[in-house]
Amino acid sequence: MSTDNSLSFHDTGMDGGAGAPVKPRLALIAGPTASGKSDLAIKLALHERAQGRKAVVINADSAQVYADLAVLSARPTEQEMQGIPHRLFGAWDGAVACSAADWAEAARAEIGRAQAEDALPILVGGTGLYIRTLLDGIAPVPPIDPEIRAAVRAMPVAQAWEALRAEDPERAARLAPADTTRVARALEVVRSTGRPLAAWQAERSGGIVDDVSLAPVILLPDRQWLYHRCDLRFRRMWEGGAIEEVQALLARGLDPALPVMRAIGVPEIAAFLRDESDAESAIAAGQQATRNYVKRQFTWLKHQNPAQWPRHANENYLDTRNIAGLFQT
Repeated sequence: MSTDNSLSFHDTGMDGGAGAPVKPRLALIAGPTASGKSDLAIKLALHERAQGRKAVVINADSAQVYADLAVLSARPTEQEMQGIPHRLFGAWDGAVACSAADWAEAARAEIGRAQAEDALPILVGGTGLYIRTLLDGIAPVPPIDPEIRAAVRAMPVAQAWEALRAEDPERAARLAPADTTRVARALEVVRSTGRPLAAWQAERSGGIVDDVSLAPVILLPDRQWLYHRCDLRFRRMWEGGAIEEVQALLARGLDPALPVMRAIGVPEIAAFLRDESDAESAIAAGQQATRNYVKRQFTWLKHQNPAQWPRHANENYLDTRNIAGLFQT
């Protein structure tokens, strides 16, 4: 961890040498679920307030965007927010899927509003696709022909992968033959547009990374420590309103394919409510689903971000008084 007390976040942001323009500040706290991202964001925001400045926390978690998932997404409570403005938490109704592009558009607007008010926007979340879409932009892939999409998605994954090998061999070589979602996406893109997905991705647009002074931190605490926190948190969710939350979701009769219905904890608790499992089995299943998600997040956080982004492996970042030292650029 950084121990340099001489540099605060507010002092950073010069792009290049002397006389270069100062870009608007943007802090990013990324990490797996239950790693303490929200607590750290509040600490940074309170530090800004103590220095006579403003800050706004902006959600970058794909579960916390849904109003229906206050408990199961561990959305910060009003008390936990400590008077710091929070944006894009519970901003989408569960009946409406929030895509990475949808979120990035909303996040750009919230960042712009914060910067216009001379407030530090603090992005906090663990949804890699959201973060990369905002920073790097999105490939301008045209809408997929519905008939092509239906035909591709009806194919067994082995058949789809063989078709992809013939039509986009470069992409097929990079994908596991059993990766149903990515194989189907790549095949439907090349068939619908006549161009491979890589060609579209090379034309990404709308990213903001070059327009801001980004100060990122990636939290990567000890895996076993984090698993224990996840297990404990899921049990507390179970006892603290998660069952009632899922009951309310089920009562809405939403499409089971919607993201809100597939969020961690929802299928497991739904099975319990349908008498398909007992309480302890449902809790264990929810805990296991959370740990599996954490494992995927660790993989993305370690390998899919710039090497120069600071990684903090010791959980004592939650106790640091030198919050500004974590956000050096």
